Order: sequence, then C-alpha cells, then structure tokens
Amino acid sequence: MPSNPITTEERTLPVTESKEHITSPSLKGNASELRDLEAGLDNLQSDSGRKAGIEWNRVLLPVAALVDLILAWQFYVSLEFKRRDLVPGPLDVLTQFVTMWGEGKVQEAVWTSLQRGVIGFLISVVIATPVGLILAQVAPLRRAFGPLISGLQVLPSVAWVPAAIIWFGLTDATVYFVVFMGAIPSIINGLISGVDQIPPQYRSVGTVLGANRLQMALQIVLPAALPGYIGGLKQGWAFSWRSLMAAEIIAVGGTIGFGLGSLLDQGRLLSDMTIVMSAILLILFVGILIELLVFGPIEKRLLQRRGLLAGSSR
Repeated sequence: MPSNPITTEERTLPVTESKEHITSPSLKGNASELRDLEAGLDNLQSDSGRKAGIEWNRVLLPVAALVDLILAWQFYVSLEFKRRDLVPGPLDVLTQFVTMWGEGKVQEAVWTSLQRGVIGFLISVVIATPVGLILAQVAPLRRAFGPLISGLQVLPSVAWVPAAIIWFGLTDATVYFVVFMGAIPSIINGLISGVDQIPPQYRSVGTVLGANRLQMALQIVLPAALPGYIGGLKQGWAFSWRSLMAAEIIAVGGTIGFGLGSLLDQGRLLSDMTIVMSAILLILFVGILIELLVFGPIEKRLLQRRGLLAGSSR
C-alpha cells in the first residue's frame, strides 16, 4: 500500500507541541510555588514584626496607664477638695518613701513580708499538691471534702487571725497559719479543676501501659493538669499575699517582725497618709512584680509548649 510521505517538519511538530503542552503547566506550577514561598517568608517577617510590636505594647501600655493615673492623682490633689494631710500628692508620697528608704524601713518591711510570703506559699504548695491529687483521684473523698475546701476558699482569711493569735500568740506562727489557710484551698481547687479537664484517653493510655496509681498521678495526671494547676498556684499566691497583709496589720507586737502590713498600721497610728500610701503602693508593686517575674513567664512557656500561644494578639 502506498504510504503518505511525512516530512521531518511534520513529524517533529506534534512532538514539540506536546512537549510545550506538558512542560508549560509544570513551569507555571514551579513559579506559583516560588510565589507562595516568597509570600510565606513575607508573612513570617510581618508576624515577627507584629510580635515585636506586641512586646513593646506590653511594656509601653502599662507605663502609659501608670503615668495617666499619677497625673489624674496630682490633678485631683491640685483641686484641693481634701486637705493635703488627708490626700497627699505623688511628690509628698515620694518624699516620704525616700525618707523611709534612707532609714531602712522600706527594705526591712519588703524583705520581711516577701520572705514570709514565699516560705508560706511554698509550704502551702507542698501540702496542697498531694491533697489535691488525692481528692481528684478518689471520688468518695472528693464528695466528702470538696464542699469543705470550697468553703474554706470563700472564707476571708482575716477571720483566722483572732484564732491564730489565741493559738500561737504574737509569733510568726500566727502569720504562717493565716497564709496557709488562704493559699491551700485555692491551690487544691485549681489542681482539681485542671484534673477535671484532662481527656479520659490519657488515663486509658496509662492503664494500657501498666501505670500504677502513683505513676498515673505523677506522670500522666499532674502534667496534663498543669494549666489548671498553674492557675490555682497564681490564685493561691494572691490569697496568701492578701492573708499575709491582713495578719501583719492585725497581729502587731511580740516577736512578729516588721513587715509591710506593720508599716501600713504604723501609718494609721500616726495618722500619716504619706506612710499609708507608700505602704499600699509597695504592697501593690511587690504583687505585680511576682506576677511578671514568676507566674507570667511560667504560664507563657507552658502555653508555648502546648501550642496554645500562637496567634495571640494580646
């Protein structure tokens, strides 16, 4: 049979067209991938810039708020609605603070209260952690003692001061007892709340791996309950700091040292509002400092490890 002659150009033309048809989309795909990669890098750079801006905002915004409060305070004092001995201005308080610093009262008061607060809080953690784990793991004990723990948390810790003075006298034991009664219930309830939020699969995995009760509590339950536990520790510190101030204000004399609460009570006895305001600001400053230097970084690191901090705009 006669065959149609095919020229070299006719033979190669479809092949060339087919190659262009095949390679063109792949080249376009590579280009689009490169564009996506560049966009991703740009997003990373913008995210880092936003994060840096957020960190600056976390520093500048509180400072700006503090400056605004001081200006508002000074403006109110300048209106002279009250006598200066009843409502002193910021400069009056600063002058009194510098005087007490030179006398060593500020250092003594801050060191005494901070030492008591830290020691009392750490002992509270040692007591409350195993109790909270036991109550969270043993349902009958939780039903029996859970309402009592919640009631103790609601009870104002200042109510324990008269009883503590009768039991322990004007000694540091009175102060520590009040701190314990303020911090322990909050830590226990925080730990129980954290345990309640653990998915049941965690315990199932522990059971399959042959973990006993102690291993289940220390290696599975406690690490999984850390968010709620840290929240309980923060609240426990807040309650212990409040309880400490209440005890130091009421229980004065004896062998009890000179703390911030004692400084506050001294200002009341002398009717000197500059001392009172200095003590109040010191109490507030120490509380904020502990939050920023201790609990804030711990909580942030925990959330970062669990991938819960990404995308946060605060």
